[in-house]
Amino acid sequence: MYTTAFLDLPPLLTAGGTVRLPGSKSISNRVLLLAGLSEGTTVVHDLLASDDTHVMLEALRVLGCAIEQEGDTVRITGLGGQLSVKQADLFLGNAGTAMRPLTAALSLLSATQGGVFTLSGVPRMHERPIGDLVDALRPLGCTVECTGQEGYPPLRLAGGTLKLDAPIKVRGDVSSQFLTALLLALPLVSQNQALTIEVVGELISKPYIEITLNLLARFGIAVERQGWERFIIPQGSRYQSPGEIHVEADASSASYFIATGAIAGIDKPVRVEGVGAASIQGDIRFVEAAQAMGAQVTAGPNWLEIRRGQWPLQAIDMDCNHIPDAAMTLAVMALYANGTTRLTNIASWRVKETDRIAAMATELRKLGAAVEEGADYISITPPATGAWQHASIHTYDDHRMAMCFSLAAFNPLAPTAITDKPISVRIDDPRCVGKTFPDYFETLFQVVQTNPDLIPVIAVDGPTASGKGTLASALATRLGYQFLDSGSLYRITGLLATERNISLDDAEGLEVLARELGATIPLRFEHEHIWLNDRDVGEAIRQEQIGQAASKLSAYPGVRQALLELQKAFRGLPGLVADGRDMGTVVFPDAALKVFLTATVAERAERRYNQLIQKGISANLDGICADLEARDLRDRTRAVAPLVPAADAQKLDNSALTIEQSVETVLGWWVEGWPHVIAGH
Repeated sequence: MYTTAFLDLPPLLTAGGTVRLPGSKSISNRVLLLAGLSEGTTVVHDLLASDDTHVMLEALRVLGCAIEQEGDTVRITGLGGQLSVKQADLFLGNAGTAMRPLTAALSLLSATQGGVFTLSGVPRMHERPIGDLVDALRPLGCTVECTGQEGYPPLRLAGGTLKLDAPIKVRGDVSSQFLTALLLALPLVSQNQALTIEVVGELISKPYIEITLNLLARFGIAVERQGWERFIIPQGSRYQSPGEIHVEADASSASYFIATGAIAGIDKPVRVEGVGAASIQGDIRFVEAAQAMGAQVTAGPNWLEIRRGQWPLQAIDMDCNHIPDAAMTLAVMALYANGTTRLTNIASWRVKETDRIAAMATELRKLGAAVEEGADYISITPPATGAWQHASIHTYDDHRMAMCFSLAAFNPLAPTAITDKPISVRIDDPRCVGKTFPDYFETLFQVVQTNPDLIPVIAVDGPTASGKGTLASALATRLGYQFLDSGSLYRITGLLATERNISLDDAEGLEVLARELGATIPLRFEHEHIWLNDRDVGEAIRQEQIGQAASKLSAYPGVRQALLELQKAFRGLPGLVADGRDMGTVVFPDAALKVFLTATVAERAERRYNQLIQKGISANLDGICADLEARDLRDRTRAVAPLVPAADAQKLDNSALTIEQSVETVLGWWVEGWPHVIAGH
């Protein structure tokens, strides 16, 4: 999962490959609550790992459920409808799928069994209305107090005396989660009579109610539905565990990859596994919307394959009440359409993680689109030819904003784009995707491709012991970029040669070995670790004999050429931070940012001396200093690629700087130069 403050996406050109999606948030949290309320133990497979499911699991633990988790499988021993904890403070983040149903369930249980519970969340949760659910619960005799603003969390639930002799009325035109909450909670108090829920107003997001009814049936509750206006819970309903249940993949998350295939699945399809034609989720109907815009889609029970069909995409005018979450993806697909796309009946966007209509309009305009918004609609006209703009997308702590706008990185494909004017898209706070899809960006980068020349590189050069590796690794982490420790490649080759008994005089054999690296021998750098075939060789390559082997094999032109090609191959999405000698002059002369890092010989010698002492290796400070001076002279005066700053390098003397200060300095250069530092490289 990305933990960066922002993520810069370079222009993307094609897509193709297979993704397996995480479990549905809507299904996951419903299943967790149902398992927690049921008798017996439920084994939940393929559970979504996300912020929302985390807060639901934690709430169930606090309430007394026994929970065992191993990967995406969770064993929950439920409460059987009986409170074992009578007082608790529950923090539910920004998870509406936890706040609404827990409010209903705990209100009813508190009123029948006693107990006091407080439910709170992040500031945005306290701005999301819950008044219609509260208004449905209070006439039943539940004591529900809004401790901040009336009609909004946080809430205090404190007992009451239930009155269930009349139909329970709830508004359906603000959020379907209020009805879902009552449907999930009322079976707990239906022992003596059937209970009727009457929906006031037009019910929105009906497919989410279908999910609720489907899952209730799996847990033993057969709700009678009379149209979309009346729901009857039979007398004597009792939650019973199904034993095991599988969570299907999230259809809303599938929308981003359906869109990716529709836009860029030119030579091969994007295949989505885990959700398909047999899905119980309403958002699977996003497929129909994508087809209306021109996508070619084939489907099986639990898979989809999407290719580009009509191009440009076809603008549509669509009532999106049936796919409220997935419809956001259509708004960004509209950037690639041949006219104005109008999405209607989306008033529920206003009360989601943010006001999504206003947020979508604001961010689309940044890219150059013409946007009109109303109380329950939005219309989008793509940017005029040549009018696409670099955009830093504010995500409003809303996971769907971040995922939707990643699709804007396909801007070179837009019919109105100018191909020699690459547009960079910056996603602010990509961490917010953790709410439903923590690995979204990593998954996206598995199935999208671009010209390597469009992938930004930060090259960090400098003399021995200047701190290049430490700085570059930290930069890669902060930017969410790939990392290359080029200086270790010769040592890794030397290590493999030693282990395979390849003679250091065998130039041809050593070249073959060097070419195996990265091709058939997986190699990756991760912070301070170097993984070779899933083996951490970071310490092994620092041995003296390995260093000597590296020095000898580096003299062979074939080995040098093979490792030069390998270094260039590390240029992968979304970007690369590469450290080592000659990075900005020989390996990546087109790097977006070149940093030449140095420090005084005395300071570098002191750092190297301290490193050796900490590892228990005896060292002589004067000797290290003399050795560094000699190396500097050799590097500056060597015949091939002498070590000098690139003409356009930013020079940084870090003699008096901490690592963090050096990192902040370089990040400052990057932020100050964006987007031109990327677009112009």
